[in-house]
Amino acid sequence: MKVRRLYPAKPRHVYLYVTCLVDLFDPQAGLDAISLLEREDIAVTFVPGQTCCGQPAYSSGYNREARQIALSQIALFPEPWPVVILSGSCGGMMHHHYLRLFKDSEHEQTVAAFSDRVFELTEFLVNVCRVQWRDSGGPTSVVMHTSCAARREMQVHVSAGQLLSQLEKVELREQACESECCGFGGSFSVRHPDISQAMVEDKTRQLCATAADHLVSADWGCLLNINGALSYQRKSLQGRHLASFLLERTGGHHE
Repeated sequence: MKVRRLYPAKPRHVYLYVTCLVDLFDPQAGLDAISLLEREDIAVTFVPGQTCCGQPAYSSGYNREARQIALSQIALFPEPWPVVILSGSCGGMMHHHYLRLFKDSEHEQTVAAFSDRVFELTEFLVNVCRVQWRDSGGPTSVVMHTSCAARREMQVHVSAGQLLSQLEKVELREQACESECCGFGGSFSVRHPDISQAMVEDKTRQLCATAADHLVSADWGCLLNINGALSYQRKSLQGRHLASFLLERTGGHHE
């Protein structure tokens, strides 16, 4: 049974957890997320020492190593501010799986307090900031891919759609089998490349069938997989992080 999360009042200060993939492949998405938050009169702190959330180790069965990574990351965010994260997958790890890793340990209470502060970006914008935006772009269409973790772990798959629905001139086109995995799954795509390839080929086929002008997702792991497949197929469609698309459509950077 889904437990409804209680959201705090909009804070004056947050941490941004940008994730490894955004840092490596699309740092502009991180900068755009900062602009979105700053426009809501929220001061944003990016901690340079942040690294991996520990999910690859955890999902591969290396719990001891995952705990070491988790504790090192938690120590970087000592202030009681929300930690806004640009990935449902990393968010699921930090908000849910950290609790499992440290259950009945000496760190359980510290970890629980930290995990309760973790919010995925679209979840935070909708439920904490309660943003109301106006579309400043021309007519266009978009198809969205939602990660499995955002849907099944964080249960925030509706948040991105709620943000896009505020854009009057953006037509949101629904792909067939929208809830199906793209085949990335972190280390899954490495362990089972043939299965992953079949899954992403099915996903890209459904995305292209919408004939949307733009592809967006709030998870760069999925985008990395999908964009790679689209490039290999020589398709013109390429995905962007939702933060960049939203910033572009709603007036750009904070003045």
